[in-house]
Amino acid sequence: MLKNTRIPSLFLSRDESWLRFNRRVLEEAEDGSNPLLERVKFLAITASNLDEFFEIRIAGVLQRIEDGYNEAAPDGATLRESLEAMKEETHRFVADQYRCWNDRLLPDLRRAGIRVLEWDEMDDDARRAAADYYQREVDPLLTPITIDPAHPFPRVLNRAMCLALLLRRKRRGTAGPVLGVLTVPRALPRYVRLPSAEGREDFIFLHELIERNAAAMYRGYEILSKAAFRVTRNSNLYFQEEESRSLLETVRAELHNRRKGDAVRLEIESGADPEIVDRLRYNFELDESLVYHTEGPVNLSRVMTLYGSSRRDDLKFRLFVPRELRLNRKSVDLFDELRHRDIFLHHPYDSYDGVVGFIEAAARDPHVVSMKQTLYRTSDDSPIFQALTEAAQTREVTAVVELTARFDEASNIRWARNLEDAGVQVFHGIVGLKTHCKLALLVRRDPDGAVRRYAHLGTGNYNPDTARFYTDLSLLTADPEITAAVHSVFNYLTAHSESDDYRPLLVAPLTLAESFIRLIHREAEHAAAGRPARIVAKMNSLLEKSVVEALYAASQAGVEIELIVRGICSLRPGLKGISERIRVRSIVGRFLEHSRLFYFLNGGDEEFYCGSADWMPRNLFERCEVVFPIRDAQIRARLRNEFLPAFLADTVKARLLQPDGSYVRVRDVARDGKLPVFSAQDFFIAAAEGKADARDIPTVELAAGPKKRPRRRPSKRVRPAAAD
Repeated sequence: MLKNTRIPSLFLSRDESWLRFNRRVLEEAEDGSNPLLERVKFLAITASNLDEFFEIRIAGVLQRIEDGYNEAAPDGATLRESLEAMKEETHRFVADQYRCWNDRLLPDLRRAGIRVLEWDEMDDDARRAAADYYQREVDPLLTPITIDPAHPFPRVLNRAMCLALLLRRKRRGTAGPVLGVLTVPRALPRYVRLPSAEGREDFIFLHELIERNAAAMYRGYEILSKAAFRVTRNSNLYFQEEESRSLLETVRAELHNRRKGDAVRLEIESGADPEIVDRLRYNFELDESLVYHTEGPVNLSRVMTLYGSSRRDDLKFRLFVPRELRLNRKSVDLFDELRHRDIFLHHPYDSYDGVVGFIEAAARDPHVVSMKQTLYRTSDDSPIFQALTEAAQTREVTAVVELTARFDEASNIRWARNLEDAGVQVFHGIVGLKTHCKLALLVRRDPDGAVRRYAHLGTGNYNPDTARFYTDLSLLTADPEITAAVHSVFNYLTAHSESDDYRPLLVAPLTLAESFIRLIHREAEHAAAGRPARIVAKMNSLLEKSVVEALYAASQAGVEIELIVRGICSLRPGLKGISERIRVRSIVGRFLEHSRLFYFLNGGDEEFYCGSADWMPRNLFERCEVVFPIRDAQIRARLRNEFLPAFLADTVKARLLQPDGSYVRVRDVARDGKLPVFSAQDFFIAAAEGKADARDIPTVELAAGPKKRPRRRPSKRVRPAAAD
C-alpha cells in the first residue's frame, strides 16, 4: 500500500510541466537536423501554444486570485506563487523564442535564399510592387483612429496585430501628443511576397508596409514614434446553466462576451517609446510584469505564413504516401470485411480515407437504416459532414455536436445549424459534460437478412485535415458487444439514459476512472504474487492525482511502468522507494502525438485499450469519454511487436522525464553511451511505404528499466526525414 503520496514534492507543477513541453517544441525549432521551414513551423507552434497558455491558464489563475482564492495546487504552490513562477518562466521563454528567430532561423533562411526584408533593403522593383499591393489590397481595409475625448480607445480584438502611433498636431498651440491606433487586417497574410531573382524568395512584413504608409493616413500630424503591439485576452468560457435558455444560445452569448475578456498580456516591440507602452498598459489595466517586449516581429505564430507561402519543398519534410485501406479479395465490401475481422488504423501512416470511406459508404448504402455520429472538431469542407447531410435525406441520422470545443465554438454552432437544416437530429450531449468521445455507429440490414451494427471508435477528431499531422488510432468493428455498448453510449448522450454496465467499454464520467485504477491495482497484485506485471501507457497528459498515486503504488509493488506522455505530466519518475520502476518519455517530432493506448500485461493475459481520454481530471470526470478494448489477435500482435516497441526504442525525438521535472534526450542516458539512430515516426512512415517492419526496431538499453526483447535480425537505421 502506497504511503506518503500526499507530500507535495511527489507531484510536479501542471503549468511548469506544460511550459517544459513547449520548450521541447522550441528545441525542435533550434534543431538543425530538421528541415529549415519545418523549424520555422515549430517556432510558430510554440507561439500559438503560448497564446493559449495565456488565454486559459494565466487568465484562469488571475481570475481565481481576483475572486479571492489562493488554494495550494498538488505541487504545494499557492495561486500567487504559481502566477509569479509562470510569468518569470514565460519571459525567459519569449526571450529564447526571439533568440531562435534572430540568431538561428533568419540567418539560415537568408542563406537558403528566403529573405524577410526591411524597406531600405528592397530594390526599386520590389518597392513598386509593395506600393501597388498596399494601394490595392491593404489601404481599403484600414481604419485609422486617433484617441481623444470624441474617439475613445478602440476595442482591440484578442490577438489582433495593431500599430500604435504617438502623434503630435502640426498646428501651433495644440495639446500634447495623442495616440493613434491601426488594426492590421487579419484577412491578409502577415508576410507580403515581393518580386525577386530566380532561386530566391523575398517577403516584407505586412505591418512594416502599413507603417511605411501611415503618414498618409494621419495628415496634419507628426508621427513621433510607432510600434506594433498585440493584446491577449481571457478566453475562458463560463456558463450559467441554471438559466432557461438553450446551451446553443448560451455558447453564442458567451462567444460575444469573450471578445470583451480582460487583457492578460501585452506584446510590443522592444524599441517602443516608453510613453506608448505606458499608455497601452494603462488602457488595458495590465501590471508591468505582463508586458512582453519582443526582439523581433510581434506574434511569432504568424511566421507560419512563411511555411505556407514558400515554394521550397526541399526545405520541408519529405512527403510520403499513407497506406491505403485494402480489403481482402474475398470481401464484397467494407461491411463484409468487418463481419470477418476488425480493422485497425494508425493515422497518418494509415490513410484517414479509411474512416471517411466507412461513413461515406454508410451514407450511400441502401441497406443502412440509421447512422449516429459524435462531432467535436471537424474541417470546414468536411466530407463527413457532407455524408451525414446526404444520408439524412433517406434514413435516420443523429449527430451529437459538442458546442464548447475550445476555440471551435463558432464553427460548431454553424455545423449544428446546417445539420439541422439538412434533417439531421442534432443533440449537444449532457449539460456540464463535454462530449469528447469519438464514435460513429450505423445499423445495417445485411444481405443475409440480419440486422447488425458497425462502429468506428477513435482517439482523434473526425477531421481529415488535422489527421494528416496528428497521430491517432481508429478501430472499425462489427463486434456485437462493442457495438451494443456504443449504442448505449449514444443513448446516454441523447437521453441521459445511464446504464449500470457499459462493458467492454470504459466510459467517463461513469466507469472510466475507477476502471483504470482497478487495472493498475491488478498489475500491482500480479507483481506482489510473482506473476508477470507491466504497464505501458501512451497519452497526451497525465495529471489525475488518484491515478498517479495508483502508479506509485504499483511501482512499489514491483510493476515495471513505461509512460509515453507527450505533454503535461505531474508524476515524478525515479524517486527512490516511490517510483523507481517508472519511466516517462515524451516524443515531440514531425507529427503531433495524439494517440492514446494503454497496455496491461495482466499476469500474461494481456489487455490493450485505446480511447479519447488522457489521465486528467477533465477527461475522467468532466467529459464523456470512451476507451475501448482491442480484441483482434492480429491487431494486438501489431501493437505488441511494432507500435509500442517503436516508441520505446526512439533515440532521436524521445526525451526522458527526470525526477526534478527536467527532460533529457534518450541518447544522454544510454548505458554504453552508444545508441542506434532510430525515430519512431520515421519508422512508421517507412513501414507504411513497405520499407520497414517490426524486425527493424532496435533494442535500446537505458540507464534504468528492464531489458527489451532480443532483436531478430540486424536493424536498419531509421533516420529522421531531414537526414534522408
